[in-house]
Amino acid sequence: MVAQPVSPVVTDPAAFDPYDGDPVFELHRGGKIEVTSSVHVTDAAELSKAYTPGVARVCTAIAGDPSLARRYTWRSNVVAVVTDGTAVLGLGDIGPTASLPVMEGKALLFKEFGGVDSVPIALDCTDVDEFVETVVRMAPSFGGINLEDISAPRCFEIERRLKERLDIPVFHDDQHGTAVVVLAALRNALRVTGKDISAIRVVISGAGAAGVACARILLQAGVGDLAVVDSKGVLHEDRVDLNPVKLSLARDTNTGGLSGRLVDALDGADVFIGVSGGTVPEEAIARMAPDAMIFALANPNPEVHPDIAHRHAAVVATGRSDFPNQINNVLAFPGIFRGAFDANASRITEGMKLAAAEALAGLISEGDLRPDYIIPSPFDERVAPAVAAAVATAAHTDHVARL
Repeated sequence: MVAQPVSPVVTDPAAFDPYDGDPVFELHRGGKIEVTSSVHVTDAAELSKAYTPGVARVCTAIAGDPSLARRYTWRSNVVAVVTDGTAVLGLGDIGPTASLPVMEGKALLFKEFGGVDSVPIALDCTDVDEFVETVVRMAPSFGGINLEDISAPRCFEIERRLKERLDIPVFHDDQHGTAVVVLAALRNALRVTGKDISAIRVVISGAGAAGVACARILLQAGVGDLAVVDSKGVLHEDRVDLNPVKLSLARDTNTGGLSGRLVDALDGADVFIGVSGGTVPEEAIARMAPDAMIFALANPNPEVHPDIAHRHAAVVATGRSDFPNQINNVLAFPGIFRGAFDANASRITEGMKLAAAEALAGLISEGDLRPDYIIPSPFDERVAPAVAAAVATAAHTDHVARL
């Protein structure tokens, strides 16, 4: 038998790169963020202050009064962006290493849009106990924790336990960032259609991280008739296949006693919010109430294509940047953390999230409001300052501010 040649193993990444010339990969080459000095050390005197022996005085002071770390270290302006890589964008469980480009991107957006420093951290563990314990042990280095791309229902337990154990803001952006922007967009969509938030019926497709958080914030904002649908149908208390998170949500929603599938729930609904993917048939959308509002947020393929949605809805939003009314988390999380840091908040409350949504919605004036402009652009320079100011004020109102 003639031995078959073995393909050489390329151990030097620089020796061959199949992505050379690809502009996306070129942007990511070497990573998208770096650590830079905030002070300069140019002589021995400055070295002695920045490091030994001067630094020992600062360490001793912090040992005596740990609250001084906020003033004399980077803690007051740095977030840990933490993931386990189990629910990355629309890619699913791709693991911690493959998640790094997204976590770096998140850190980039924190800095560019909110002036907040952050460090991407991809943990090689999926056990809830291990994950929580690891983050708790890292927490002294950071002023806040942004959880990212962690699969449901684990993400709910992880966030709850970290909030219980830490006295710094903990925020799962896939849940609450999405919910804040959805509420802001809905408030302005209601202004366009002339409907009242207490009188509408909302259907949410998806009972994962984003779907649960959207449902919760809409209930707090005054929506009284809301149904959530997962892959097996409408959530209701009689279903025996619900995990604790879904069962709790079923008890707090579906006041109309709906059952059946998504297409059944949409009959007569005022609002559809899609955060689950899949395709909703046009005939189901056509049965929604007059002046319906459709937020089809799955990426890259919305649950309802905007061209179809516009045939039956007064207001249409997506998660994509190439259509009007993009529901983009970057409108929320940089300003929310900026405001929390400015108030030295011990946590992010429901009131702070509601305030962020109100601030976002309020940036669209009555004269500018129209069906294709219900939410500001991420590049609107007013966004982060407005959200931050509202969040900081709400932190004082909710008695979690420490300034």
